[in-house]
Amino acid sequence: MENDSNQGGPLAGLRIIDITEVVMGPSATQMLADLGADVIKVEPPGGDMLRAVGPGGRSGAGPLFLNVNRNKRSIVLDLKRPAGKEALLKLAQTADALVYNVRPQAMKRLGLDYEAVRQMNARIIYVGTFGFSQRGRYADLRAFDDLIQAAVAIPEASVRAGSDVPRYAPLNLSDRATGLYAFGVICAALLARERTGRGQAVDVPMFETTAQMMLGDHLYGHTFVPPRGGFGYPRLLNPQRRPYATQDGLVCLVVYTDEQWKAFMRAVGEAERFESDPRFADGESRTQHVEALYEILSDQLKTKTTQQWRELLEPLGIPLLPAHTFESLMDDPHLRDIGFFQQLDHPTEGVLRTMAVPSEWPQTPLPPLRPPPLLGEHSAQVLGETGYSPEQIREMVETGVTQVTTAPGEVEAAT
Repeated sequence: MENDSNQGGPLAGLRIIDITEVVMGPSATQMLADLGADVIKVEPPGGDMLRAVGPGGRSGAGPLFLNVNRNKRSIVLDLKRPAGKEALLKLAQTADALVYNVRPQAMKRLGLDYEAVRQMNARIIYVGTFGFSQRGRYADLRAFDDLIQAAVAIPEASVRAGSDVPRYAPLNLSDRATGLYAFGVICAALLARERTGRGQAVDVPMFETTAQMMLGDHLYGHTFVPPRGGFGYPRLLNPQRRPYATQDGLVCLVVYTDEQWKAFMRAVGEAERFESDPRFADGESRTQHVEALYEILSDQLKTKTTQQWRELLEPLGIPLLPAHTFESLMDDPHLRDIGFFQQLDHPTEGVLRTMAVPSEWPQTPLPPLRPPPLLGEHSAQVLGETGYSPEQIREMVETGVTQVTTAPGEVEAAT
């Protein structure tokens, strides 16, 4: 079978072994695949647990899985068996990077720690995405997105911002933030290898990544030693920081700079207030009184329609957008202009809706999007590329080391 890995894009020619599940690791490797890397998703028998979540889960094609695994190839390997581990190590000989998201102790028990993989390929970039730095007391703990959100005080911040009870952010925030950071780390490590000729092991822990993101905004007065105030950026924790009601909907409005506040107060007929009210004096004063100032915005916005406000404020350089619902976001005119939502044909689920790669590469055009793989869809293909004969692959299928989406008798044709 012809190798149907990605062709084209800025990362074309790179091969990534993806031993990750759920959201954090797969989101990072999907970004690599979207930019042209050949990402080989190594799944255990039964597949990534996220395959079973949501509609389509019974056939191993749940929506969350589909949204973090496109453009990849899937191979099943039982890494707890010697033949599965051997196949993985052979595959590592051809790879530029290996990404995993179990605890390092588990990789060592499998015989797939960095030293074992490095023996097969000294240039490989070996990237661990897991819960906590291995230098601290939490090193052995398991981690999930909710746990990390709580550990970095996101629920507490929600209360400070006006929630009636502590709440998590309603998305896999830590998973996706760490996945995004891991994507950049992998690219940086590959660049370093090109400059030095040496591979290396790199850890990307969730707790530290999300803590840095959280405290980058909310360390605030404690940035200084001794502190010059409390924790928390008041503008972000202000209960009035929310979409505001107009006469016919909800809008997001950000009035931030001196010029924007001056223009807004002039537009609503209170130009003199900007000069006379000490709360408007400068950025520090506005931050201290941000809740009261946002109440002014809220009261004013109720007096006109959304379109009237857009016509009034946009020429003044004050950004304003309607607040979407999930439903209206799907019909956003700008996203429609750029073809953001696309459709793919999936072999078991029919037509899928997916989203375009959110970066544009005129000099290195991206490859066409491909649907997420079926479980073991490329097992025979990838094993054949690694040097296994059709007979060897058939034996691996029959003994449960791997599985393919074709019948065992068709393995030879698949290779």
